Amino acid sequence: MAPSRIAAWMGGLAAAFVVCFSLQTPVAAQEQAMELPVHPEPLIAETDEGERSFTIEIADDPGERSRGLMFRQEMDNDHGMLFVFEESQPVGFWMRNTPLPLDLVFIGQDGKVRAIERGEPFSEAPIAPGEPVQFVLELNAGTAAEAGIENGDLIRHPAISQAAGAN
Repeated sequence: MAPSRIAAWMGGLAAAFVVCFSLQTPVAAQEQAMELPVHPEPLIAETDEGERSFTIEIADDPGERSRGLMFRQEMDNDHGMLFVFEESQPVGFWMRNTPLPLDLVFIGQDGKVRAIERGEPFSEAPIAPGEPVQFVLELNAGTAAEAGIENGDLIRHPAISQAAGAN
């Protein structure tokens, strides 16, 4: 092969490598877990067994809500993520790209638990409470039962009071 053809072939190979690498970088970046700042005040669940507090991250914009706990490999049992919607509305969740089994606690505008559903890792099956809600709390699977959280229990947090008061 002539030196000019070798140089052209090597240049083409280098260009292909750059294109492939640049196309894969955004995908790799998207596969990293999103970690939001921990809210300074705990979320409180008022149950028949007493109060239980959780350290939470708050997902309150569309990008944060769509990403949620995707790609998160672990979460402490006293931690969770609170999804805050602008108003009470029908919501649906799925577990795409979420390796953690979760409890999804659906909360009405008044702060009361409306439903608790289990989320299976990586499932794309819809998870919905069957009625409009304004908040969803994601906890490690089994945590809601362990904490004694049931339908009708009150969930308190400044983000809930603030959002509910705005409506």
